[in-house]
Amino acid sequence: MKPLETSKIRSFDDTELAVHRLGEGRPVVLLHGLFSNAEMNWLRFGHAQMLALAGFEAIMPDLRGHGDSGKPHDPASYPPDVLVRDLFALTETLDLDDFDLVGFSLGSRTAARAVIAGLEPRRLVLSGMGLEGLAGWNARAAFFIDAIDRFAEVKHGDRAFFAVSFMKTMKVDRDAARLLLQSVADTSPDELAKITMPTLVLCGDNDRDNGSPEKLVEALPDASLATIPGTHMSSVTEPALGEALVEFLK
Repeated sequence: MKPLETSKIRSFDDTELAVHRLGEGRPVVLLHGLFSNAEMNWLRFGHAQMLALAGFEAIMPDLRGHGDSGKPHDPASYPPDVLVRDLFALTETLDLDDFDLVGFSLGSRTAARAVIAGLEPRRLVLSGMGLEGLAGWNARAAFFIDAIDRFAEVKHGDRAFFAVSFMKTMKVDRDAARLLLQSVADTSPDELAKITMPTLVLCGDNDRDNGSPEKLVEALPDASLATIPGTHMSSVTEPALGEALVEFLK
């Protein structure tokens, strides 16, 4: 198996994006969740390794404002759908024209928005996502912006406690994160009709943080549902996540 390699590419506005690559074979781009990074979402619990062993090349960017990627504090660096523009820059720079696309949570939202904007992966996985996480994203973003704004005062028992705790663990740049959240917009249910490739909606059996995965499957033209153990946070730690990715993409 080809070992892990990390490099930097420049996006549309010259912001550097860190890209981690593992294995060789059919490319699969994996987009991590909010406040996380490629190492936490895809490498730490073995999901990328499972894909590499199954004959894929796992291509894992750190999203803008996260991990080893650039974290600009200029509001001009966060135009609408900036993460979608970064994803297009990634696929163009790496010359990816036949690949699969996987997202978790914010990564799923980014993947869906990119497909609506014209990106054409062979297969798509939306994990940690329900219909309301796409069609009602503004409310979700407002929750996290509030957590950032009240960061120093959030105590155990506050509904924002786990979000703040995760931000502390990941040493999140809160200024960059707040700007990024403001760049994200809702996706209307009608737009989902543009997602025509085979799609797997993959969700923890106790994860409804982003709404109903069943309703998301119903809203997509060619989607199926798979559940794995866990909540929104814990499902990422389950080997079943990587196993489900391999099964669907193979």
